[in-house]
Amino acid sequence: MIEIFKHGGPLMYPILLCSIIGWAIFMERVFAFFKVRRQLIGLRKNILKLLQTDNKEQALGLCSEQGSPLARILYVVLKHHGRQRSELKSLAEEVGEREAVALQRYLGLLGTIANITPLLGLLGTVVGMIEAFNIIASQGVGSPSTLGGGISQALITTAAGLTVAVPMILLHRYLLSRSDRLVLELEEVTMQVIDLIEE
Repeated sequence: MIEIFKHGGPLMYPILLCSIIGWAIFMERVFAFFKVRRQLIGLRKNILKLLQTDNKEQALGLCSEQGSPLARILYVVLKHHGRQRSELKSLAEEVGEREAVALQRYLGLLGTIANITPLLGLLGTVVGMIEAFNIIASQGVGSPSTLGGGISQALITTAAGLTVAVPMILLHRYLLSRSDRLVLELEEVTMQVIDLIEE
């Protein structure tokens, strides 16, 4: 495997780097989403229980203690609980947009990795073919072994680029869908809280 990697030429290194960064982003985001969802479930239960017994100040204090996205949204809503519903929704949306951006952190980079790795593989193909044609120009067609190095390098980098790009595209789509689902859950809980404090 190491010999194949070395035979792929210098462009194998950026392809490998892209793979490492991509998987690191995936693992970090999966852990972050798991943490956000766990906090959301726990805070939702406690806040709704407090608001059903009309303990708005205690609910506000609970939100100020936590550093989760839902806590930051609900803190703003509870802090301005005397305002009209439309104003509360507007405030919640403003904070929610910032939290949605934070949830999608690094996903742009992951999408870029998914897009550039096939291009790196293609660049390796071009470099390998140039090498093969240089050999033909200097030595003639000769035997297949004289051309094998350049063509082999071309095929290895192409395969490596696609091998990295395909899973990165799937991981990027998966993380985007997870992020969208979390944003929807945040919106649902926020609207439940707004309904409760308006009663």
